[in-house]
Amino acid sequence: MATESFGPSALCTPANALTMTRVLAMPVLLVLILGEGPSWGAFAVWVIVAITDIADGMVARRQGTTRSGAFLDPLADKVLVLGVMYALVAQDRLWWLPVTIVTLREIVISVYRSYVGRQGVSVPARPLAKVKTVAQDVAVGLALVPFMNDGHLLAVSSFLWVAAVLTVVTGAQYLWDGRQVASNASPSG
Repeated sequence: MATESFGPSALCTPANALTMTRVLAMPVLLVLILGEGPSWGAFAVWVIVAITDIADGMVARRQGTTRSGAFLDPLADKVLVLGVMYALVAQDRLWWLPVTIVTLREIVISVYRSYVGRQGVSVPARPLAKVKTVAQDVAVGLALVPFMNDGHLLAVSSFLWVAAVLTVVTGAQYLWDGRQVASNASPSG
């Protein structure tokens, strides 16, 4: 079976369609969370969103990664995770401090990626960044489960703090790697 391949400048790809599906799920999740609080419906939507994140990466690797996908996928992840985290903060399901730490890291890295990208520098994510994403997804998923309340919020908080620490560590790695790639690319003088 032949698989269609897309060049690096393609915009309308199956992987990007999956990414946009995640973006379109954001208002649904926010309505569910802010209207009902943690619920099985919100949890189910979150699981589907996480699966589409995995699927779009697999599709992109098989059919060819694109510049638009490299930009849209992490942006969709950040918007979705942070939006849901703040909705959960509003519902007193997550503490604001680790969510703020995650937010600041994401802003700094997004600005940095944009800056080095204009310099022609591409910095690949390390494997630990995938672990960070899983930790964030698990923390959010646990916070959406209806029975995770009172005594169980310690488990949610623990995953959130693990995610926050991994977010800071991977952010520092990204800045370090970007500096290394840029210094290796600059002409010796």
